[in-house]
Amino acid sequence: MNVILLDNVENLGRIGDLVKVKPGYGRNFLLPQGKAALATPENIKAIEARRAELEKAAAEELATAKKRAEVINGMELVIPANAGSEDKLFGSVGPIDIADAFAGVQVEVQRSEVRMPDGPIHELGEFPIGVHLHPEVDAEIVVRVVAAE
Repeated sequence: MNVILLDNVENLGRIGDLVKVKPGYGRNFLLPQGKAALATPENIKAIEARRAELEKAAAEELATAKKRAEVINGMELVIPANAGSEDKLFGSVGPIDIADAFAGVQVEVQRSEVRMPDGPIHELGEFPIGVHLHPEVDAEIVVRVVAAE
């Protein structure tokens, strides 16, 4: 399936690129989310006419993500959790808990932006966590899990 990208898509291409994708990816993700349009001759002409507008919107989105990264980068979040002996948690601390901790300090971060490659946290301590704000912008925070009183 050939599509024209209406937005920068990570690991796929930039605005206006004509790319070939698997039909399921195009139908179920790119088209419904407005990230791409079918590559018909009419759509190709329309996209070329709107290309400057789309690139301006993408640049504004990137600038917003960079501003958010300046606020978030290096931030330390303290999350209290119930812990047993040997500093093991009852349960775990995951992306939802981290997003809630951001909300507690009036910083808006979606749980889908929180990157935890090693999975949820199961013990007390300090852990570096990545926050993926935009395909080109990442931030790093420190999550400190402490025992709840």
